[in-house]
Amino acid sequence: MSPAPQSQSSDTTNLSFDIGGAKIGPGDIVAAAAMLRGSVFVTDCCQSRTLSEICGCNVWLKFENLQFTATFKERGALNRLSALSADERRRGVIAMSAGNHAQGVAYHAKRLGIPATIVMPIGTPMVKVENTRRHGAEVIITGQTLEEAGKFVLEHGQAHGLTLIHPYDDPLIIAGQGTIASEMLQAVPQLEMLVVPIGGGGLISGIAIAAKAINPNIRIIGVQAKLYPSMYNVIKGTDLPSRGDTLAEGIAVKSPGHITREIIRVLVDDIVLVSDDDIERAVAMLISVEKTVVEGAGAAGLAAVLAAPQRFKGTNVGLILTGGNIDTRLIASVLTRDLAREGRLTQLAIDIVDRPGQLALVCDLLAEAGANVIEVSHQRTFSDLPAKAALLQLVIETRDREHLNDVLARLTAQGLGIRT
Repeated sequence: MSPAPQSQSSDTTNLSFDIGGAKIGPGDIVAAAAMLRGSVFVTDCCQSRTLSEICGCNVWLKFENLQFTATFKERGALNRLSALSADERRRGVIAMSAGNHAQGVAYHAKRLGIPATIVMPIGTPMVKVENTRRHGAEVIITGQTLEEAGKFVLEHGQAHGLTLIHPYDDPLIIAGQGTIASEMLQAVPQLEMLVVPIGGGGLISGIAIAAKAINPNIRIIGVQAKLYPSMYNVIKGTDLPSRGDTLAEGIAVKSPGHITREIIRVLVDDIVLVSDDDIERAVAMLISVEKTVVEGAGAAGLAAVLAAPQRFKGTNVGLILTGGNIDTRLIASVLTRDLAREGRLTQLAIDIVDRPGQLALVCDLLAEAGANVIEVSHQRTFSDLPAKAALLQLVIETRDREHLNDVLARLTAQGLGIRT
């Protein structure tokens, strides 16, 4: 980790907001940076030469997945917790979270001796649930969505006198998250564009205020999962549905912040949507190229660049790897599916005559073509083939799609009926 930079300030008045009495501006981010110094890592911001070549632009990565809790959410959580009164600290805090805000609040609440209750929706990845418990918080799992969990939080918090630590719609949370942009632009002043994931909008709001205070010409591009385009709908005036399971559960928010939407409306240059296929590809690429583990939401920025490279061509682009809390089982699934997309792992179904030597014949052909057999299933009973036929199901490994096409051509040339 790099040493803490000196914070930069600006008196740019049009970057200060007062939304329903909630005030936030560049000075608050400067104050947050001073408060966080020594308690939150100043993570590295490094250029990726390989990703730059792949994407056709100069890609810089901010490794917030290397925070102690593997998430940027520590910044806002600590900034908010530090502002509590002595009585509020004694009574404790409550938060709703799909995982990362939970860990940030739980970890720093424990450090500060503050009792913490975290409410998480059903379906939150188990790694995030267990990590939150490990930090000493009481975890309550309820509600099908973050919004349903939020309703419980309000009732439970009022009943027990707990202070709500909101995941995004709070000026102190926003200010804490904005310190990321100050660090990035001190490390890489030539950045022309920041591509930032959006859930409730706390991160991009803070980023936009801090970045435009330092460089008014920098462009801020928000990214949402196509399955949860809530802020996109608010800003663009559309009515796309929010539903389903997304790999980017950290930004699967149906109701974005009221404070954040007004900041985004003024300061964010555009919002784009990315598919789960785009996000999966980005997660796999960060593992294979950068050897760094990033959850779906954390890979959304790279997903946006990979999906529309012409938009970013030739520019200096900053991406924030916002978190690395992803189940190992899910990592395995993402990587395997990526191998299939690249033609390196393929399932074949081959109709063969049910007589001795046929399986050996197919295996010999595959060996000659340089393909590796991973799995074999020989099915005679449960198929719609004639009684004297059998269904051979194989999973094979090839170098790439060109090699796969060559293998399929060789098998077809031998008269084998193949389905992929």
